[in-house]
Amino acid sequence: MIALALNPADDLAQAQLQTRRLALGHYENFSVISMVLPRRLRQDFCNVYAFCRVADDMGDEVSDKDRSLELLTDLRQQTLDCYAGKIRSALFMALAATIEKYRLPAQPFLDLLDAFEQDQRVSRYDSYPQVLDYCRRSANPVGRLVLYLCGFGDPVRQELSDKICTALQLANFWQDVKRDIVARNRIYLPLESMRQFNVAEQQIVAGRSDDNYRRLIRYEVDRTAAMFDQGAPLLDTLPGEVRMQVSLFLRGGRAILQAIRDANYDTLAVRPTISKWNKAALVMRAVAEQARRAMRPHTEVPA
Repeated sequence: MIALALNPADDLAQAQLQTRRLALGHYENFSVISMVLPRRLRQDFCNVYAFCRVADDMGDEVSDKDRSLELLTDLRQQTLDCYAGKIRSALFMALAATIEKYRLPAQPFLDLLDAFEQDQRVSRYDSYPQVLDYCRRSANPVGRLVLYLCGFGDPVRQELSDKICTALQLANFWQDVKRDIVARNRIYLPLESMRQFNVAEQQIVAGRSDDNYRRLIRYEVDRTAAMFDQGAPLLDTLPGEVRMQVSLFLRGGRAILQAIRDANYDTLAVRPTISKWNKAALVMRAVAEQARRAMRPHTEVPA
């Protein structure tokens, strides 16, 4: 399906069909979120998500790092070509229409590619700021693009979105410690934190949890939870038609952290997940919250 997205399309309708198939057929989470999106935004969300999905798969689903970098380099050139008015594929035919409609800047797309390229070269991080810098390029651009689609490019909302997106990325890291080391030989836990809690890399590779490891994960979960709290005021600045979607991202991230707590912070023995029932409950709570917030206007912030 990704190959089809990178092939030429006969017209815009065919191109948009490819991005919808790629977005809606790839992950359940996007399908759930797309159901509560305003109808007028769904195709544009699919176009942006399809780009993110293609880039992510080039970074994570290609076993040969050199080949992965070649593919990502080509995708970068196609992105630059798109902004220069030269379209080579269905993906960029669909995305070009969205870029023009919402005047999306190129930088978020290029930042995403930079993060996926970095994944091919870097597998360990010495410090927490280094991890945050990676999240700045791997996660924050998605939130910024979503806000642009919703009509918001102001720095106040963008920075609040950055907090939520970085926290979402970190929550996934702490959830997937075992998967990342087994499948991709990556450790996103900062080495400085591992030293602080006396956790060795060999222990993570061996999948051996102990009290030190659980304390380490609890430390990371707690500061990730604080970051979600810092970004939460974004909800009050958004109109009702998009507030629910952002609320779902926020609630989903917090639910991952709670699943890690419920697993006693042992993310080496198990991968804490959110059940389908809990996902449904998240949607119901978001709908209820939407109804409550609809009774009051959103907070205006300076442009």
